[in-house]
Amino acid sequence: MFGIEFVPADPVLKLAYYTKLAEENGFDNVWITDHYNNRDVYTTLAVLALNTNRIKLGTGVTNPYTRNIAITAQSIGAINEISGGRAVLGIGPGDKATFDAMGIEWVEPMTTINESITALRGFFSAKKVSQEGKRVKIGGAKLAFKTGNIPIYMGAQGPKMLELAGRIADGVLINASHPKDFEFAIKQIEAGAKAAGRDPKSVDVGAYACFSIHKDAEKAKGAAKVVVAFIVAGSPDTVLQRHNIDIVAKKSIGDAIAKGDFAGLNNLVTDKMIDAFSICGTPTDCKAKVEALKKIGVTQIVAGSPIGPDKEAAIKLIGKEIIGGK
Repeated sequence: MFGIEFVPADPVLKLAYYTKLAEENGFDNVWITDHYNNRDVYTTLAVLALNTNRIKLGTGVTNPYTRNIAITAQSIGAINEISGGRAVLGIGPGDKATFDAMGIEWVEPMTTINESITALRGFFSAKKVSQEGKRVKIGGAKLAFKTGNIPIYMGAQGPKMLELAGRIADGVLINASHPKDFEFAIKQIEAGAKAAGRDPKSVDVGAYACFSIHKDAEKAKGAAKVVVAFIVAGSPDTVLQRHNIDIVAKKSIGDAIAKGDFAGLNNLVTDKMIDAFSICGTPTDCKAKVEALKKIGVTQIVAGSPIGPDKEAAIKLIGKEIIGGK
């Protein structure tokens, strides 16, 4: 499967155009990010639902801290109804820095996600939900309409969260682009699935990748640099070590981002970083990287930001050369 990510920093009708184009070019899923500083994810998904016919529509990803989980069930249930059963819920622990800015306490993310998904399953099954969890407490709430059985994908990075996804989720969205990271991640997901008595192959493994495609490899690379810089700055040291990237570079890149020196990032982001943290280059380059991930066990490739220096051209290139060129 192939998915595509859009950030609703762009006007919603522009995203509707891109999503319809993605649908026409063979993409299976569209994932819309959920951050307080952009347009609302569910309003955006509703507009996309009304402008498409086939593509699945997901939050990529929401979190259990900014909305009560009953409201999340209500919102994605409405999207499922509007779209004729095409909704998918992506949910993850979120980003502590974002919650700090919002004045929200980020507490026990693993427990919070686990209990949130348990509650969601109850709401989706049209039952009255009574749950006395450590972090998620529901006192007999029930939706007044049927949402349908909506697949739940977990956004996960660390080993314990990946194991949890294997135990309880229909799919997992992993912010990574390189086979080395998926060799590690898939082992954790499989361990979780087996511990829960599930077939590991029943879990859709998504590479939520920084993707940049252009017929000119240098133009593709140029578009990817800022996104890769943010990935490096936010990566744990163990991940950088896995790719033989100097940990000192992480601080230099973080400092440049903090100063708003985006021009300076051009010299700080190396080819090794781009290779480790993106699917980037010509259609031939990108296709080779996609095939390498599929061989390891990735079952959905999500073309994430920036997609390419020209989004419209990039969507068409992916459709023609990668999705259609199987």
